[in-house]
Amino acid sequence: MKALPILPAGLAIFLPLSCTVPGQGRQADGRPNILFILSDDHTSQAWGIYGGILAGHVRNDHIRRLAAEGCVLENCFCTNSISVPSRASILTGAYSHRNGVYSLDDALPPAADNFAKRCRDGGYRTALYGKWHLKKKPEGFDDFRVFHDQGEYRDPLMKSPANWTDDDQGKQGDTLRGFSTDIVADLTIERIRHREKDRPFLICCHFKATHEPWDFPERMEHLYDGVALPEPPSLMEFGREASGRVFDGQPLENLAWRWETASADPSKWWCVYPELPFSVQGLDREEGRRKTYRKLVKDYLRCGATIDDNIGRLLRTLDEEGLSENTIVIYVSDQGYFLGEHGFFDKRIMYEESLRMPFVIRYPKEIPAGTRNSDIVLNIDFASLLADYAGTPAPEGSQGRSFRRNLAGQTPADWRDRMYYRYWTQHRIRPAHMGIRNRRYKLIFFYGDRLATTGSEDLSTLPAWEFYDLATDPREERNRYDDPACAGIIAGMKQDLLELRREVGDTDPATPRMEEIMEEYY
Repeated sequence: MKALPILPAGLAIFLPLSCTVPGQGRQADGRPNILFILSDDHTSQAWGIYGGILAGHVRNDHIRRLAAEGCVLENCFCTNSISVPSRASILTGAYSHRNGVYSLDDALPPAADNFAKRCRDGGYRTALYGKWHLKKKPEGFDDFRVFHDQGEYRDPLMKSPANWTDDDQGKQGDTLRGFSTDIVADLTIERIRHREKDRPFLICCHFKATHEPWDFPERMEHLYDGVALPEPPSLMEFGREASGRVFDGQPLENLAWRWETASADPSKWWCVYPELPFSVQGLDREEGRRKTYRKLVKDYLRCGATIDDNIGRLLRTLDEEGLSENTIVIYVSDQGYFLGEHGFFDKRIMYEESLRMPFVIRYPKEIPAGTRNSDIVLNIDFASLLADYAGTPAPEGSQGRSFRRNLAGQTPADWRDRMYYRYWTQHRIRPAHMGIRNRRYKLIFFYGDRLATTGSEDLSTLPAWEFYDLATDPREERNRYDDPACAGIIAGMKQDLLELRREVGDTDPATPRMEEIMEEYY
């Protein structure tokens, strides 16, 4: 078995905690353990269980095992496609406007209720290992070991209850030697092995992967050597004209610039990319984009293969400990990511690649093996689901709904048939926007104003609309907002979007500027 990371002298971890909760000292009630595995940006195109051009090239033995033994969600979506807000919504069960985490620059207040607090109050032993990224001290966890800020892939600095400082108070913590994905799995495995056997556990295992810079350990260096990976049909989409989209987005050329800049002086860049130097100098724009795509996808898939390796280690641990039958295992990403579609990388936009959260869950006692569920499930639903399984109330202020019955094949008749999304941060290339998606159509309103959102550029863009028929255009390659044949559908969806905004309470009552935009452009 792989050696554990070396911890600083005197740092004690995994000692059973001696305190007890009155009346909750045993697991005789049969409640399940919960292993919640969360990755960052690990998009569905790179899981290999959602089809797509990369499906035959993905190393995913253990993700496929989970899918074969559990249920895959076909239509799981985030409500704000950027990691800090998405993670806050996962924990609290609330939209950004309710939990107060709108952008990357915001923090989750420690006083905010979350599903870990509810599970711990209900008698669970709770722990968190890996990426936190919500800046202030994690609450609701009996033990935690989390990265400072984004964290590093190699020899990461990690913080614990004993040495906590908020991220804005300086870079502090203990350095753990090794590769971060392996380390996070090591910490999780040791907690499982040293669990209190008379009580159920909730362990959140949060990988940094597959976030930029998409690094990977030495054992993955030669994976995909000599392999020609297929390209998305819209890889060579340069500009807005062909699709009619109304924003510029984050093209692969920006990524090539990052790699070239870091190649010139790695010490002046915010992260360490693998396998530099890199250059597209002397190439025409198609050759340059193709070279950039190839490096991105190979690095990304190697990074993702390391996650799969460690999911395998976690599953083997559960098997060896006799816990597989009574442990809920969830693997999900906090949002999706563009891998060359539309010529893009990054996320944030309400297109399918970014919006979709790949999600697989295994619980042999309840969930039929090898099933797939097409209900519309949102990240705000996760907290209610976990609280339901744990037999505790959902977090206060939660706006989601447990989908436990859905997973068992008994979808309630009144389950949602549409979803609401809002990305608050304003940049010229990625305007702030809101939208609605139902089973066939998607309508997006790029309102293009920062309002009061942190991390935004101090400029506005002209409000504009996009509309897609996902049945005939699943890759969203043709904006049909100005198509007269779609006018009736669009008018109805505009009213539905207003209705959803009222339902979730996101009506901008304290923002006169938004009222002006709605009156002029809606």
